[in-house]
Amino acid sequence: MLDRTTTLQDDAPLLIAEGLGKTYGRLQACRDVSFKLYPGEVLAIVGESGSGKSTLLQLLSAQLAPNSGRVSYRMRDGITRDLAAMGEAERRLLFRTDWGFVHQDPAMGLRMAVSAGANVGERLMAVGHNHYGKIRETATTWLERVEISGSRIDDAPRTYSGGMRQRLQIARNLVTEPRLVFMDEPTGGLDVSVQARLLDMMRSLVGELGLSAIVVTHDLAVARLLSHRVMVMQGGRVIETGLTDQVLDDPREPYTQLLVSSILPA
Repeated sequence: MLDRTTTLQDDAPLLIAEGLGKTYGRLQACRDVSFKLYPGEVLAIVGESGSGKSTLLQLLSAQLAPNSGRVSYRMRDGITRDLAAMGEAERRLLFRTDWGFVHQDPAMGLRMAVSAGANVGERLMAVGHNHYGKIRETATTWLERVEISGSRIDDAPRTYSGGMRQRLQIARNLVTEPRLVFMDEPTGGLDVSVQARLLDMMRSLVGELGLSAIVVTHDLAVARLLSHRVMVMQGGRVIETGLTDQVLDDPREPYTQLLVSSILPA
């Protein structure tokens, strides 16, 4: 589990959500969600299917526009900006530089027909790297950091196992050292033994790089291992939030108590 005494890099929030809401007709997928995320902090958003956690992640990462509220992000120059006020090109630039997004299905975050090295190298080229030898060297280093042999650098991801694809997707996202990474069920669909190995690797990399991260998961064991803080969602609302150990060891809300008792082992 992450060290709960980790000192954050500074006191100014990196991301601020204020009164976020999203509706689809009469369905309220997300209702009045507000919180602040600080540099170096990992926040887990948990809840059962249909609780609104994935919708919230899309709102936070500017892939969906909210019907109400706003999301603000502190840029590298220290200025906090409303994501909705940015142009599309500016938001795309954020995803190439400051942000990463790890999908549950790695095929959504990779180019499956090109080599593993090209998948990692494309991110480097997007931020201005142009020396082929250095790009390849960095890509090899990152493959090895996520426990993929450098000898597989020229192989396409379609030849990789599910766990290897997910590790490659993580390397692709982290190679540019983003400040914030969004993760959508990053261990979903993997065998238990593969999940454990992946989680251990993710925990090490997040701590080593000092990343901020927002992790959506239905698996409370993932939240316990990766996050400093947990938000529990039900019916589109945040019903409980607090330090991870506090929420999972002594849940206040009946819904959270049910989640903990039914999902976490005794």
